[in-house]
Amino acid sequence: MEQPSAHPIPIDEPASPPLTAAASFESSDEAGVRKRFPWVNLLLFITTVFTTLLAGALQQGVNVFQHPDGLVQGFSFSFTLMAILLTHEMGHYLTSRYHGVGATLPYFIPAPSIIGTFGAFIRMTSPIVNKRALLDIGASGPIAGFVIAILAVAIGLHYSTVVETTTTAGMKLGAPLIFSLISEIVIGSIPDHYDVLLHPIAFAGWIGLFVTALNLIPIGQLDGGHVVYAVFGRRHRTISLIMIPVLILLGIYGWPGWFLWAVLPLIFGINHPPVMDSDRPLDRNRRIIGWISLAIFILTFTPTPFMV
Repeated sequence: MEQPSAHPIPIDEPASPPLTAAASFESSDEAGVRKRFPWVNLLLFITTVFTTLLAGALQQGVNVFQHPDGLVQGFSFSFTLMAILLTHEMGHYLTSRYHGVGATLPYFIPAPSIIGTFGAFIRMTSPIVNKRALLDIGASGPIAGFVIAILAVAIGLHYSTVVETTTTAGMKLGAPLIFSLISEIVIGSIPDHYDVLLHPIAFAGWIGLFVTALNLIPIGQLDGGHVVYAVFGRRHRTISLIMIPVLILLGIYGWPGWFLWAVLPLIFGINHPPVMDSDRPLDRNRRIIGWISLAIFILTFTPTPFMV
């Protein structure tokens, strides 16, 4: 599977930084400021739209510095990727508000990379009360973003092109299970010595699946860590400790970027802050949501997302 670009592979796309389950309370003055129009959020959003437009145009081989009007060539990639990231973060935000947990609007992170962004995040401004709320908030973002990414991959693959491998240039991408399944349905079997030259919408959808997998790694305070803590409680620490050597092995035998994801939890902590009411058990529906989140992680994860 090829992404039509000759630009270098970026460093890790960290997607949205992990939700913080134990955020500090704001003072009354801070709360007053928070009610004002979110200029910072809007400015970051507009800037990230521009950087993803630029990235999308560069992927198509457009020199936007010589031909600024060519920026429009990046629209399909930018719109799709921003839709996936926005849906992911709004899933967190709206679920937080539903449970009465304070949360900011999404902060997007523009970046000079091949995809134009380092993701987005929201900040929690009050504690999460119980495991039910924690599971809902942690799982809602990845599930919502996953749905949009699936649609993007299906639509994008329809417009993608099957070409001989000798005619393709650019980075090769690993295919997670769900991507391979959709490709089999939309395109069919790919003959030997042929590959798929991804349409920008399909590439944005692939990034969306990758972001989902990163967020659902069951460790620390990533979205997957929230889900694991809500479902397994104190066993969260054991699972996090197991994941560190697993990521190191993946870095050795798969993609070197996994080394970073093994180190980050050691820096920011592998433990999960307790919720206020940790004794309230999950109901059956939420346990199902937890297992659905695990299934999505398996479907979107690939040991070698970027290949030489």
